[in-house]
Formats: sequence, structure tokens, C-alpha cells
Amino acid sequence: MNTVTLYTTDTCPYCRNAKALLASKGVTIEEINIQREAGKFEEMLSRSQRRSVPQIFIGDTHIGGFDDLAKLDRQGALMSMLA
Repeated sequence: MNTVTLYTTDTCPYCRNAKALLASKGVTIEEINIQREAGKFEEMLSRSQRRSVPQIFIGDTHIGGFDDLAKLDRQGALMSMLA
């Protein structure tokens, strides 16, 4: 299974939704909290070109935010990306 990386913050409801959706699929995530870890906001910005959270990566592929993740799931494409 591909590594799933989420850039998150403590207070973001979309981050919680993304984690819950992935957990429901049995996916283990690598969570990077940009509030708690110095330099991680800049890393997220460099990788995604976006300032909002969550920013979600499956392997090296940038998925986007929670809405993008949920759309992939609704379309039935999420599980094949995770494989």
C-alpha cells in the first residue's frame, strides 16, 4: 500500500474528516502537524503550492484537500490509488 501523508493542524475539521475517511478504509497515515513541527508549513507549501490544510499525498501524488479525497472515494478511485 502506498504511503499516505497528511499535513494537518490541531483545529482543522477537514483534517479530522480526512483521517476518519482513511481510517475507515484501513489506511495508516503519516500525519505531519504544521503547528507543532517547525519548518513543516514551508515543506507543505513547497510540495503542494497550497497554504490550507489538510494537504494529502498518496505516495508522491498530491491529492489536494479533504474534498478532493472524498471525491476520489465517491468515484471509486481511492482504493486503486492506495494499492
